[in-house]
Order: sequence, then structure tokens, then C-alpha cells
Amino acid sequence: MKSTSVPINTHNEVMPRNGFLEIENLVKSYPTPDKGNFVVLDGVNLSIGEDEYISVIGHSGCGKSTLLKIVAGLEKATSGSVRLDGKEIRQPGAERMMVFQNYSLLPWLTVRENIRLAVDEVLKNATRAEKISIVNEHLAMVNLTAAADKYPDEISGGMKQRVGIARALAIRPKMLLMDEPFGALDALTRGKLQRQVLDIWENHRQAVMMITHDVDEAIYMSDRIVLMTNGPAATIGEILEVPFSHPRDRSAMRNSKEYFELRNHALNFLDRYFSQDE
Repeated sequence: MKSTSVPINTHNEVMPRNGFLEIENLVKSYPTPDKGNFVVLDGVNLSIGEDEYISVIGHSGCGKSTLLKIVAGLEKATSGSVRLDGKEIRQPGAERMMVFQNYSLLPWLTVRENIRLAVDEVLKNATRAEKISIVNEHLAMVNLTAAADKYPDEISGGMKQRVGIARALAIRPKMLLMDEPFGALDALTRGKLQRQVLDIWENHRQAVMMITHDVDEAIYMSDRIVLMTNGPAATIGEILEVPFSHPRDRSAMRNSKEYFELRNHALNFLDRYFSQDE
């Protein structure tokens, strides 16, 4: 584990990344009844590496979920550009998979069938044997082999979220997008699933963009933390480098000076913007 002072980068600085995902001058606004515009995001610039884990934090209404949906292709930017691997994002694609807070499983399908449905839809050229192998591999990856033939209403919330993660990873996306994936879970389940997701990421290393309200979660899981200013017209206020290498030891991190410096800096940023709302 590295032990360094906490480097702080503002959104105006050029980040030395390989630009796997490039967001440039992004603006998102909606028309209002008085023929004006309600600006949600204004001038967002962000570059993410192909194996980088990024968390985005901000108060409710800052547009962080909207930003994620634009990257997913579920919403369109009003202006600016979003490119993945040099290609403009204009619609949803199998190279970007979403994991939602509410699980989004089909209740009439088993755990296995929920994962298989995504594999059938995206990996159309794979043989039946290959598809079975992919599904089984990802069931094992999230420790759900024993629950493969259960239905969503027969498993816990943590298990449902693991199905969602396995389903997303099974189609081999270039980037994983997660919208508060642990937000609906109790503290013990949340901590266990955080570790499990981090283990998977450390073994497979793909780009991840995660929305969260939890500063400790962001520090534990991320390479960088993007702090959003308040909306309307929200933008990136600061980008924090997380000074810990992988694999990570949660207990050792939490006992370090660097952890408390980073945590306090992030909380002070959020408190500052919370106070501005009052």
C-alpha cells in the first residue's frame, strides 16, 4: 500500500490519462414551460482510463445519475461530446453495461436465466456450449452457483445485486456503469459486496464509473473520486486521487493518515456545498 500525501486536482487541470472515456464540455439541459432551459450539467470535462475505477459523489440533484445515463447512452447531451475508445456515444451499447440500485431482474426468470438472457441478446454468435460456459463462469464469479435455479423473490437483496453484476459482466463490456449499486443494502451486506466487486475488478481490470453518496465506499473502491458541485448547472468541483494501491486492505487503509486526510477533504467539500444550499 502506498503512503503519500493526498494530491488534489481541480477539474481545470489536464489529467494525464489515456482517454479511454473522454467527456468534453458536456452540457445537459431540459426545456421549461416558459420556453427557457433548466441546466442540469454545465461544462463537465472528465477523462477515464481503460482500467480505472472512478466514483462520482455529490448532493442530490447535482446531475450525477444524469451524467451516468449520458455515458450509458440512455440520455443525450445537449452539447459537448462523450467518446468511448475514440467513438462518439449516441445510444446504448453492449460495450457499456449498467448496474442499477433496484436490481432490474425479470421476476419470472431464474438467476441463471436472467444472466443467460443478456448473453443470448449480445453474444449471438456464441455456441450454446459457449453460452452455458459463460453463464456458469459468472455465476461462480459472484458465488451464486448454488442459487442458479432460484427466482428473484427467493433470494436476498445482496444476491439480487450480485445477479445484476454477473449479468453485466457476462457480456464482456469495456466499461461498467453503476448507479449506487450498494445503496439499498444493509451495512454488513454492503461491505461484503463491495469487497467482492473489488476482487472481480482487480482480476479483470476494466473501466468503472460508479455513482455513490458514501465517501468511505468511494475511497475504498476507487482510483479517483469526482466531486460534483450542486445543481442546477452542476459541474466537477474537484477530482481527488486515492493514494492506495491494489489490492486494498480496508482495515489498514482506515488506520492511515492518508485515509483521514482524503476523507476529511471530501466531506469538507460536500459540507461546503451543503451549507451553500441552506
